[in-house]
Amino acid sequence: MIAPTTPSKGAATRELILDHAYELARQDGLEGLSIGALALGVGMSKSGVFAHFGSREELQIALLDATSRRFVEFVIRAAVLQPRGVRRLRAILERWTEWTRIHQSGCVLISAVVEYDGREDSPMRQRVKAQQSGWRAELTRAVALSVETGELRVDTDADQLAFELYSMMLGLHHDASLFDFDQARQRTWAAIDRLLTSYQS
Repeated sequence: MIAPTTPSKGAATRELILDHAYELARQDGLEGLSIGALALGVGMSKSGVFAHFGSREELQIALLDATSRRFVEFVIRAAVLQPRGVRRLRAILERWTEWTRIHQSGCVLISAVVEYDGREDSPMRQRVKAQQSGWRAELTRAVALSVETGELRVDTDADQLAFELYSMMLGLHHDASLFDFDQARQRTWAAIDRLLTSYQS
């Protein structure tokens, strides 16, 4: 029997740095990420942090990737337990709503879009765009499956509906952090229910 592998000390330290960087970035965004504050928080020197990531940009990219994996795991893992179709699509949106509730004081992924959407092309902007494009593709796939099961009209434009749902969830993120989450959730889901009903076959 093969014994389960344990992360190396270097990998464990890297994860520790990313976990602390995640909490800092929730407050100050990726651009506000301070190597000095991060090093102090994990009890390391700045050079020790750089030894694991090489540069601030490399750290930012690694953090964005780790956060994206965390988000997909949180949202998709529970949703795929539901049968293909509208139930799974709604489960994805419900888990996304819960993610918003937990992260209403700061979401690294949302702040990354705001930070880099208007900037000149860079490795960070490219990575943010790839992350968001990948997530939209997941929504589009869930919509397409709902069409295949016959729950949504055969003429449904999956990309368009995914865009509309994505836009509503961005509205939830906005209002949850600025106003009252429960009210924002209620209004968002009233809109989602109305939208999905309009596409039903």
